[in-house]
Amino acid sequence: MKKAVGLTDTHAHLDFFGSDQAIEAVVARAKEQGVTRIITVADKLESSYRAVELAEKFDEVYAAVGIHPHDAKTVNPDTIKDLKKLAKHPKVVAIGEIGLDYYKNHSPRPTQQKVFAQQLDLACELGLPVIIHDRDADEDVLKIITKHRPKKGVFHCFSGDIAYAQTVLAMNFYISIAGPVTFKNAGDLVDVAKFVPLTKLLVETDSPYLTPHPHRGRKNEPANVRLVAEKIAEIKGIDVSKLLASTQENVSLLFSINHK
Repeated sequence: MKKAVGLTDTHAHLDFFGSDQAIEAVVARAKEQGVTRIITVADKLESSYRAVELAEKFDEVYAAVGIHPHDAKTVNPDTIKDLKKLAKHPKVVAIGEIGLDYYKNHSPRPTQQKVFAQQLDLACELGLPVIIHDRDADEDVLKIITKHRPKKGVFHCFSGDIAYAQTVLAMNFYISIAGPVTFKNAGDLVDVAKFVPLTKLLVETDSPYLTPHPHRGRKNEPANVRLVAEKIAEIKGIDVSKLLASTQENVSLLFSINHK
């Protein structure tokens, strides 16, 4: 019998689920849906430590460490030194999530830009991919990436149009799509899902946020990444197994994680 193709949630925030016991249940429910790997992504120094801790506790979990633009104002030279130490852990597969957020502006824009650049440089130094957060900041995100030249990365929870997707793909970045693709008002995201080649596509939940249809209103979990994958396969008019196989290969190539 042919082994079923696994699935990776490339962007979750497992620390939001609380205790190790609660997270163990979340991971178990994900495994029931064929999710073989989860990348838990940090947003501040504290959650970076927690991400590494969870990656050590659970075989299925890998970590990304970094400072979200919301918390850029908390960063000092010691923060970057601590991130560098954490990033050398064998189960840390990326620097993220990092980037710019001009929608909420929880940190001053110049501070966001400085911290984004510092973390891109850290990723380059360590040879790690980056997980990019971009909200209402397309021009500056691209300008800073172009200057600091990370080798590879992904724009997570992509919300741009096809023109922006083309620009991102031309820079050799992957595009990750989350639960909003299942919403009735998905709009441009449906066109983007159809447009992005399988060789550059990832899927994620961004849990506990952005719960896909038909579970909107509930806390999102990595188990729901299957709903995202199934919707994209439907949009592309392909069998979901083909999409899963491609995304697993992309995960291995981008994050240097072996197939499971």
